[in-house]
Amino acid sequence: MSTGTLLAIIIPVVVVIALIAVVASQLMRRRKLRERFGPEYERTVESADNRSAAERDLKAREKRHDSLDIRPLDSGTKDRYTRDWAGVQEDFVDHPEGAVHDADRLVTSLMNDRGYPTQDFEQQLKDLSVEHGRTLEHYRAAHDVDALSVRHQATTEQLRGAMVHYRALFDELLSDGGRRRHARA
Repeated sequence: MSTGTLLAIIIPVVVVIALIAVVASQLMRRRKLRERFGPEYERTVESADNRSAAERDLKAREKRHDSLDIRPLDSGTKDRYTRDWAGVQEDFVDHPEGAVHDADRLVTSLMNDRGYPTQDFEQQLKDLSVEHGRTLEHYRAAHDVDALSVRHQATTEQLRGAMVHYRALFDELLSDGGRRRHARA
């Protein structure tokens, strides 16, 4: 076989192997992002211009999250938050709107004590999405009802639902924080 024939065979084979490697790498990265962000992955993809832009956004969230000082709570602080939550739940019976506002403040305080910045709700969502993508929709729903209740437009059932939603994120933040150890590639 001539050198030209060998090159005509080898070069396309190398190109095909390289393309397969690139596609496999992208698929593995996508799978890791889906696993880490859960439903937030699809939500971000749907709201972005394209999948690549969404994945860049998610990677930027991971990078920002890694720069935060997210820390576990000591047992005394956990106990205090558990008592505070029990008080908020008790208040719901007589003052449902106030209890929902208190639940929002308590969750925000817990986020702050864990090390999450809490000044901007949209940034809170992005920061929380890295470790709490599976409970983030609860937080959104509760926050929406809290906004309705400020205008006295939330029904008692919506307020009850908000308490359940806040509780989902509260429990996760209070326990291990939803932290899963991820190997960085």
